[in-house]
Amino acid sequence: MTAELKSADIHLIQRILPHRYPFLLVDKVVDIDGYSAARGIKNVTMNEPHFQGHFPGTPIMPGVTIVEAMAQTAGVMLGVGMDMIDTELLIYFMNIDKCKFRRKVVPGDVLEMKVTTTRGKPGGKIFKFHGVASVEGEVAAEAEFTAMVDRQEG
Repeated sequence: MTAELKSADIHLIQRILPHRYPFLLVDKVVDIDGYSAARGIKNVTMNEPHFQGHFPGTPIMPGVTIVEAMAQTAGVMLGVGMDMIDTELLIYFMNIDKCKFRRKVVPGDVLEMKVTTTRGKPGGKIFKFHGVASVEGEVAAEAEFTAMVDRQEG
């Protein structure tokens, strides 16, 4: 069923990821190529709670939330690509490597996260990804990250 899906709107994302406001950090995922690649979109808005304290008067999206947005994009890609919609899927970070931040992400930006699977296959539990987050073609952050997939049974 999901092999033909190439995108996920917010409703489908919520059927895959357990995250909810204020920690759901991806608005849609497009260009889904099975479980190997996808592109997530996050519309950065001033009403997000982290901007109250990061930083007052100079709102900047925290780097860790950018990495989390890349990971959520990867989670949606796996959910679609491996037919794990409505399965109470949980995915846990195991490792983050080669993480670099290149530019500020601020309210009004559209953050685009391109993720590719570098290790892992359907039925497996451990996956490694490479992610690049950009705004208007300018790299904001990049990282390699490893995650464990835990499909809840019952």
